[in-house]
Amino acid sequence: MVKNFLMACICLVAIGSYAQNGTVSPYSSFGIGDFRSNATVENQMMGGLRMYADSIHVNLRNPAAYSEIKLTAYTAGIAHREFRLKDFNEEQNVSVTNLDYLAIGFPIARNAGLGLGLMPFSSVGYNLSSETTDSEGQTVNNVFSGEGGLNRVYLSVGYEPIPNLSIGATINYNFGTLEFDRLQSVEGVLFGTRDARESRINGFDFNYALNYTPQIKEKYTLYTHIGVNTQVNLVSKNSERISSFSLANGSEIEGVDVNLDERGLANTELKVPTVTTLGLGFGQEKKWFVGGEYSFQQLSSFSNDFLGQENVVYEDASTMAFGTFFVPDYRSLSNYLKRITYRAGLRYEQTGLVVSDKEINNFGITFGFGLPLTGVSGGPTSFSNLNVGFELGRRGTTDAGLIEESYFKVNIGLSLNDKWFIKRRIN
Repeated sequence: MVKNFLMACICLVAIGSYAQNGTVSPYSSFGIGDFRSNATVENQMMGGLRMYADSIHVNLRNPAAYSEIKLTAYTAGIAHREFRLKDFNEEQNVSVTNLDYLAIGFPIARNAGLGLGLMPFSSVGYNLSSETTDSEGQTVNNVFSGEGGLNRVYLSVGYEPIPNLSIGATINYNFGTLEFDRLQSVEGVLFGTRDARESRINGFDFNYALNYTPQIKEKYTLYTHIGVNTQVNLVSKNSERISSFSLANGSEIEGVDVNLDERGLANTELKVPTVTTLGLGFGQEKKWFVGGEYSFQQLSSFSNDFLGQENVVYEDASTMAFGTFFVPDYRSLSNYLKRITYRAGLRYEQTGLVVSDKEINNFGITFGFGLPLTGVSGGPTSFSNLNVGFELGRRGTTDAGLIEESYFKVNIGLSLNDKWFIKRRIN
């Protein structure tokens, strides 16, 4: 009863936050927006590591982990982000709260599991303004804004064909709408112009993973991981409308729909290149773990021809991540603090985005706690937990008139466990 109430509460909060923009970053104006973490709170707080798998948590980024699932696991997560946006002249504080994921995983055989869920894939959300002077000395105001994003539904399966070796695969369907607006007005002129663009996008990709976890001296485990997220093949149906509007009330005066067929831009393909991840870790089961991962992507082949942005290019991207956790004594009955899981990590991303000849890189420090919810699933044997995480990070630069983002993120995730297909007993 309590379990159902908690899940209903977090789902209601998640649905309310789902309609909000997933970001307020000016860098979401490029490509298909900001790529979301696509990881549970437990993984995010270890620097985003995906290699670690256990029997009670869903792992959204590693389908091989579903082979370890022994109980049905429901999970949901919400994130609140505080941003400080700073350029050479001023700074601004903004925030955003939204859904991170809704998912479920459950065993389907002795060494196999299945998972499915919903999460954001990328987000667009920005509002920028600039002033320039034209050849006649008049002030020209430009306002750039965008919203929307791509969502993802997925189906995963994991299987352990031989002891210590797990394999898995995920199919992802990505869909959503991106909207980009540019408003321009000239000082002393009653009307302005608007360039409104919209992309309706959908497409598939696949994620394959292999975990090899041999035992070392019986007590310890070596964790190795190989993951390949294949090229995301997206089809974009585009539209563009150019119009004039009244500066007094914002209403459209007249407009025209641009014939994109003539330019070959009515329907375009977006190909987000393959991401390959290699991971290595070491630890003691249910006690401690430390590991690192390296991911790389040939993002230099990516482009979004419909937007036609001149000041941006893409280079090959890479990410280094390190993470750890520690549980003093998960079996302790007298000391609750000993049953808490303590997590920490860090990551450095060369995002591959280059704006005005400046690389836009990202660095983050993460930490958090897994708080056991004793009795939520009926007694002291409950494996359900509330996960709380924090992240401090910085992205971008103030050089070349760009914006530096400093951010603080708070994550709350709920992981509830249950056992399905229990035989009815009659006393």
